[in-house]
Amino acid sequence: MFRRLNSDKGQAFPIYITVVAGLLFLAFAYFAWGQASVKRNDTQTAADAASLAAAQDARDTLRTAMVDGLDMVTLQTLLDGKNPLSAPLTFKSCFEAGHLADKNDARTRLGDGCRPGEYRGQTAYYVSVESKKPVGKSVIPATETRQGTASAVAVIQPRCRVMPTGASLPNGTDEAYLLVCDGRPDLLFDRMHVQELFPRASDLFSVHLVNAN
Repeated sequence: MFRRLNSDKGQAFPIYITVVAGLLFLAFAYFAWGQASVKRNDTQTAADAASLAAAQDARDTLRTAMVDGLDMVTLQTLLDGKNPLSAPLTFKSCFEAGHLADKNDARTRLGDGCRPGEYRGQTAYYVSVESKKPVGKSVIPATETRQGTASAVAVIQPRCRVMPTGASLPNGTDEAYLLVCDGRPDLLFDRMHVQELFPRASDLFSVHLVNAN
């Protein structure tokens, strides 16, 4: 009788070890999954910030161009979020995307890291980043060298439209224009007084993230 009990205990011990080892493996795998999830979230934050930075820099560029060049066609083209040649903005603002990615422990990816384009007819910046550091060692193969990647799209959305008045201001010789913006009083201006009157870039355009998937 006693011999049989000792024999049962001896048989159960390897099973116990196997079960404990399996539970430990699952615990480490869950921890590794959590590591990867945190890395993905951090990388997505970096991508969002980078695309917004590029779009905001481009928005400031548009505002400056509007002050510098006052004719009806140029004004409306710029208010549509494009340069005077009716093309998307340049890659210049992608420097800001790279700067913000770097601040968030990431970098813009080679090739498709940052580019201006269009999203549903509006100027947008498409940004892809990768984390500087890999996920790290875990029980899941290849995580030691695998880096987090993420993409984001930020859109420049016009808030205003320009309308000709066919008249000059009393103290000016140039044609007066009427700027009609969402949430702001209409603005009457001419070339001589545009610098002091023109709204901020954030009043002319909104910048926001979109889901382009």
